[in-house]
Amino acid sequence: MWSNFFVQQDEEGRIGVAGAGQGGGLGGMKGGRGQRRTHKMSDSQEGKIKLAFFVSIIGVTLTVLGVGTEFWVELAQPKNFSGNQTCQLAHYGLWKGCIRTLWVADIDPERTSCGPAELPGGKSTSRLPPCYKSNCTYFKFFTSGENAVIFKKTTNKNLNLAAAIMALLSLTMMVMGSICIAMSLSKGVQFFLKPASFCFILSGVLVLLSILIFHQSVLALLSSNHAIPLHHELSWSVACVGSAGATLIIGGFLFVILSLPFSPWQKCLPHKNSAT
Repeated sequence: MWSNFFVQQDEEGRIGVAGAGQGGGLGGMKGGRGQRRTHKMSDSQEGKIKLAFFVSIIGVTLTVLGVGTEFWVELAQPKNFSGNQTCQLAHYGLWKGCIRTLWVADIDPERTSCGPAELPGGKSTSRLPPCYKSNCTYFKFFTSGENAVIFKKTTNKNLNLAAAIMALLSLTMMVMGSICIAMSLSKGVQFFLKPASFCFILSGVLVLLSILIFHQSVLALLSSNHAIPLHHELSWSVACVGSAGATLIIGGFLFVILSLPFSPWQKCLPHKNSAT
């Protein structure tokens, strides 16, 4: 009766009183396993995990900000291409593109192309043309599968779709990694740190791949028609997403380090009571 009582207590994760003989040895061994299962991380370790998670959250925030904006690339006509007082530029991202018309007088004299897209109206705001404001439209890659035409140049929908899919997969991996960290902190165990590190590192790699594929899509757009010369440059959204990818990879490696044993070299050191 007493041996059954001890075994029941040990299965619930508590340490039972060691009995005599074979029953006592079995109870002590099971009690040790129960104690390991209920081991909680220290406050110091939990603080380090929260700090690494904060680094990863910065990467997640930058990714969401960059993916949701349409300032990935700017395509600008030469400043005097139209031969009048206005010039046009386009800027777009993964989901939509915008075309703006600016006054040449508002552009920096040292700049040969139209832009930048953030150019304010300045003193000539009162005489702006109706099309000065951004004319933005969502791409039809994801609905009817149509290519977009920007300054008589045709986009490559396959590359644009690939870049968007990479970005969405990256966001999915970020959500999975965040869930793993939340479970690790709530349960007080380190088991979920390794899958979280994999998710964040993979999300950072996918973000960087999305930038590379998007740049290839821009080059494909420019090469589709050489009749209109365009100056192109990657804008601040790409810088934001690139920083996010690097931050996510750093955060993932921090979780890899935190998932390792605290002091693996202590296994080689003799115990203090080995002399006795």
